[in-house]
Amino acid sequence: MNKPIRIGTRDSQLATWQAKTVSKKLEEAGHSTEIIFVKSQGDLDLTTPLPEMGGKGVFTKALDDSLLNDEIDLAVHSYKDLPTDNPLPLKVAAILEREDPRDSLVAPSGTDFLDDETIEAVIATSSNRRKAQWLHRYPNHSITNIRGNVNTRLNKVEDNKWHGAIFAAAGLKRIDLDHHISEYLDWMVPAPAQGAMAVMIREGDHEIESVVEQLNHSETALCTNIERELLNEMEAGCSAPVGAFAWLDGNDLVLHAVALKTDGTLQYDIELKTLSTQAEGLGRQAARKLLEQGADELVQEVKE
Repeated sequence: MNKPIRIGTRDSQLATWQAKTVSKKLEEAGHSTEIIFVKSQGDLDLTTPLPEMGGKGVFTKALDDSLLNDEIDLAVHSYKDLPTDNPLPLKVAAILEREDPRDSLVAPSGTDFLDDETIEAVIATSSNRRKAQWLHRYPNHSITNIRGNVNTRLNKVEDNKWHGAIFAAAGLKRIDLDHHISEYLDWMVPAPAQGAMAVMIREGDHEIESVVEQLNHSETALCTNIERELLNEMEAGCSAPVGAFAWLDGNDLVLHAVALKTDGTLQYDIELKTLSTQAEGLGRQAARKLLEQGADELVQEVKE
């Protein structure tokens, strides 16, 4: 390409890191790039809980608009932030290799409170999925809302009297803030596609597509797309208390998923396995089984 590839991103430290990572990979492949910063409604409004703003789509709309207006050539997203339904003439052209998919707890004063059932701890998260799983495990705790980019949220945890806050491990690791992690939440099922980055382009832009598709990591793409398939089939959206994680085990693909009441009082879970070469549709199959168990009422609860 004669002109630089315009990479659109939000301006948080993590989003910038993600865009620079894509930029570096493209430049290593011989392309020139420039990074263009775009403000989203999710960045401008740091008080309204995400579910009330319409879920995580609030982070992607501004970048979608910039793509459609030909102000940028591609947008870099945390894949978990992308809605599973996309009516726009845009497509994901590459999914980069996944970082640690786990959730983690940042607890500035330590984690001893987790072992004391008499402590009515306060945990910060804006995610219904994290809230529901935490309350399912620690029903005597309470959840408070927290918004902002990674650095803003870390500062809020330090400044408030909360016992801790939940963060995606990948975000902290990518910008060298994982020393704040007090404990990895191995028991918590992550959001579909958590830890993966997606590159979005305009449909029909074959020149950009041929450049970007070289960044695709096939194993990550397979697993994250199965997870998002489940979310799509449940019509759950990003704000629903649904977790899904798929991984390769030899020649098999294993999918573990949960759906919960927002208050954590009820949890449905499922684990399915199939040959990785036959994995397409496994997410939809798992979703239907969860819905049959009764999870359809949980999804409806979030919509109402």
